[in-house]
Amino acid sequence: MSLIYKILSRDEWATAEAKGRFEGSPVDLADGYIHFSTAAQAAETLAKHFAGRDDLMLATVETDTLGSALKWEPSRGGALFPHLYEALALDKVIEASPIPVGADGAPTLGSLGL
Repeated sequence: MSLIYKILSRDEWATAEAKGRFEGSPVDLADGYIHFSTAAQAAETLAKHFAGRDDLMLATVETDTLGSALKWEPSRGGALFPHLYEALALDKVIEASPIPVGADGAPTLGSLGL
């Protein structure tokens, strides 16, 4: 089993819960796919794109449930990142957790096991 992670705002998560699917953050909609990170990539993604935020969630998804809509494509530094080319049905999310903020005010994934 291989897990990937989506960092999103609590408001985006609430909207997804109401719809039963996550259609994407503004950057996802602009790029035409939903950006995910592996466990090894998630902390850097958090620091690079979400620094200073205190309203974040981490959604965990098992890659095998996403089928051919999941593509692994080069991105930051040439590393392969998981990109989903369809809305994410929430029944595929195995866990969604608030991302805590550390003593320094920065969001941190450490207590979530990443």
